[in-house]
Amino acid sequence: MTTTATPTARKRCRKTRTKKVNPRPPIVLSTIPVNEVDLAPGREHMVCPECRTWCPITGVDRTPKLVPHHTDPAGTPNPRRCMAGTDRRVTIDITVEDWRRVLVEARPTIASRRATKVLPKPKATAALATSQISPTPLSADAVRRTFRQHQQQCRACAGEITGRDGLPLPCRDGERLAVTFLRLLRQEPRRRAVREFFAQERRRLDRQYAVAAPARATQWSAVLPKVTDADARRAHLPAGDAPTESPAVPLTTLRPGQPAS
Repeated sequence: MTTTATPTARKRCRKTRTKKVNPRPPIVLSTIPVNEVDLAPGREHMVCPECRTWCPITGVDRTPKLVPHHTDPAGTPNPRRCMAGTDRRVTIDITVEDWRRVLVEARPTIASRRATKVLPKPKATAALATSQISPTPLSADAVRRTFRQHQQQCRACAGEITGRDGLPLPCRDGERLAVTFLRLLRQEPRRRAVREFFAQERRRLDRQYAVAAPARATQWSAVLPKVTDADARRAHLPAGDAPTESPAVPLTTLRPGQPAS
C-alpha cells in the first residue's frame, strides 16, 4: 500500500553491524573528494553522497558500508532516516598512505583559494595644476644637511669602496651635492638682497592701497545719486510696443561688491 506520509526513523538497536545491504551501486572512494573522506585507522568516516552527512564506515576489513544514519542533526525530534545512503556498500580502492599524501598535497591549493581580506584602496589626492605648484627655493643650509646625511650613509664617500686598481672610487652623488652647496653659498648674499627688495616693494604697495582706499570710497559716494537716478529712469518703460529687433536693455547696474544675478 502506498502512503504519502513522511517516513520517520524507527528505533534501531545500538549495534550498527547488520547483514542488510543497500541494493544501490557501491560508492567508490576514489571518486569522492579527498576532503570528504577520513580513512584514519579506527575512525573511518565519509560524507554520504545522498544527505551530505558525515557518517561512519563499518566492516572495513570485510564488507565496508555506511552505517544507518539520519539526515537531521543529532537531538532533532522525529529525525528522518537517510534511506538511500543507509547500509550502502563502499569500495575502498585507495590506501591510507595515498589518502594522506593526496590530502597533504591538496591543503596548499585549498588555502590559495580562500578569499583574502579586502583592503580599502587608498584614495589618491588630485594632483595640483602647474600654476598651483609653489616651488621650494633651495638654500645652502638645506643642501648642507643633505650632504652630511649622504656622507654618513655612503661607503664610497668614506673610502671603503675601491676599484680594480685598489684606489678609492669617487661618489658622483657626493660630488654633485658638494658643488651645489658651494654654488648656493656664493649666491646666498644676492638671493637675500633680492628677497628683501621684493618684501619692501610689497609693503610699499600695501601702504599705497591703504591710502587710496578712502579716496575711492569718497568718489563713489559722490556719483552714487546720479547712478541711482539713471537706474530709476532706465527701469521706467515708455508707452507703446517694445522693439523686436534690438538687443535687450539691462535693467540693473552692477556696483562694486554687488554679485551678478
